[in-house]
Amino acid sequence: MKMSIHRTAIIASGARLGEGVKVGPFTVIGENVEIGAGTEIGAFVHLDGWTIIGRDNIIKDHVSIGHAPQYLNYKNEKTYVVIGNNNTIGEFVTIHRGTADGIGETRIGHNNLIMSHCHIAHDCNLGNNIYLGSSTNLAGHVNIENDAWLEELVGVHQFVNIGKLAHIEFQTKVTKDVLPFIMVNGHPARVEGLNYKGMKKFGLEPAVIDEIVRAFNILYNSGLTINEAVEQMDQELLASKEVEDFIRFIKKSTRGICR
Repeated sequence: MKMSIHRTAIIASGARLGEGVKVGPFTVIGENVEIGAGTEIGAFVHLDGWTIIGRDNIIKDHVSIGHAPQYLNYKNEKTYVVIGNNNTIGEFVTIHRGTADGIGETRIGHNNLIMSHCHIAHDCNLGNNIYLGSSTNLAGHVNIENDAWLEELVGVHQFVNIGKLAHIEFQTKVTKDVLPFIMVNGHPARVEGLNYKGMKKFGLEPAVIDEIVRAFNILYNSGLTINEAVEQMDQELLASKEVEDFIRFIKKSTRGICR
């Protein structure tokens, strides 16, 4: 499968493009960019910095990836953007590289759908199968676990963690960590309940969902402090990976959790 590069595209001599890569009109690809086989890049895209993009991605028009972060202490250190396979990145999305003060890279996994006008700031870490609705903005150092769903116009504060299968509704302002399996909404975000639709779609067993419901009720409806709730969950809930993830997420939170 041969590459297809529009005659108006500008490709630096050091850039590495895999088999079957397609590059649209007026796109610019910098010296230190690596693009995996089968990836399709639209028109007026600018890929720069130390950027590694995997296989079979679709990058639509006017996307900007790998430029210097919006961080005052950045001194042009060698930091990265690393993007996995089978992602779709919509029009006018911006993804900035990491910082030396952070983890040194902005990382996006596989099979994610990032809609138009989203911004992913420096040192963010996104897992797999994540949906970011149009004009959702992530500040620096945000971590999003697999299968999370963020609707349109969501704003996420720096250093926030969002758990797997969390669901964040339209126009929500997220300033604290969002637990796995939880739905939040509002300005600032408030817990609405559990993401039953997502858990069922993901294929969680009814018994596991029942234990997640018990964990939710202990944390949010028992009147216990967070530490007391975690202790009760440790003692009473049946062991499963999902419940362990729920408890682990609470224990590691440094920003506090959405209530």
